Amino acid sequence: MATTFKADASEFLAEDKQRIALGIAYNGRYYHGWQRQPSGHISVQEKLEDALSIVANEPIKVMCAGRTDAGVHASAQVVHFDTVAQRPLRAWTHGGNMNLPDDVAIQWAQPVDEKFHARFSATARRYRYVIYNHALRPALMDKEVTWNYRPLDIVSMQKAAAHLVGTHDFSSFRAAACQANSPIRTMHHLNVIAAGDYIVLDVRANAFLHHMIRNLAGLLMKIGAGEAPPEWAMEVLIAKDRRVSAATAKPYGLYFVDAEYDDAFNLPQTPLGPHFLAPWINV
Repeated sequence: MATTFKADASEFLAEDKQRIALGIAYNGRYYHGWQRQPSGHISVQEKLEDALSIVANEPIKVMCAGRTDAGVHASAQVVHFDTVAQRPLRAWTHGGNMNLPDDVAIQWAQPVDEKFHARFSATARRYRYVIYNHALRPALMDKEVTWNYRPLDIVSMQKAAAHLVGTHDFSSFRAAACQANSPIRTMHHLNVIAAGDYIVLDVRANAFLHHMIRNLAGLLMKIGAGEAPPEWAMEVLIAKDRRVSAATAKPYGLYFVDAEYDDAFNLPQTPLGPHFLAPWINV
C-alpha cells in the first residue's frame, strides 16, 4: 500500500492569516538542496523565505511539494505560506523576485484556502533526469545535465524501465539515510525518451524515496551501457537491497518538473521543463 500523508494540525490556517501558493523555478547548482540547513549551508528555501519576508515585513516560512537534493534543479516547484500581510499578487511575484538571486525565480502566485497544502495535497510528482549522451563533455550545460560518454542503448533502457512501473517496494533504490516510513511507492510511468543528443528519464509517481530517481538513473545507464541485461532491473527490485544495484547517478541532470493537485485548487499550469527539451518533448 502506498504511503498516505496527513497534515499536522499546526498546518491549518489561523483566522488572521491568508494562504498563498507559489510556483518556483531554480537552478540548484550552487545550493545545498531545497531544505534550510542547520549547518548554515546555502539552500533554496532560505533564499525564498528571506525574499518573501522582506515583501511581507514579517518572517515567512514555506512548505514545498517535494524536497530536492544538492545540485538538483526545479522548473515547477510548488510552495505555500501563511501570512497576515495583505499584498497584491504582483508584490509576491515581482517583489519576491527583486529580492531573490538570479538562479531562483517565482513564476506565479495565487491565494488558496486552508485545504491546500503544497506537500500533503499533491497527488503525484514528476521529475525528469537528463543525460547528455555524447563522446565529448558539454561546456555550456555544465552541471545542468549528466554527461555519459558511453553510447547508451535506449531500447535496453526502455525494456528495463518497464519492469519498474507499478506499486513496489523500492528498497533497492532507497538511500541509507532515507527517513520515509515505508519503501512502498507507486510509479505511474518511467519513460525513457531520445531527444537529440539527450536521453530523458521522465518519472511520475505518488511520491519518491531519498535518492530514488538518481538510483534508478544509475541502474538504467548501467544497463544502457551493456553492463547488464534489461532483466537485471527486475532482479534488483525483487532483492530489496540497495547493495545489489548500481551506483547513484549524479544530481546535475535531475529536474523537479511538476506537482499535481486536484483541479478544484485551480492552480496555474506551466509547461513541463527543462526548457531546452522543448524542441523534442512537448508532453
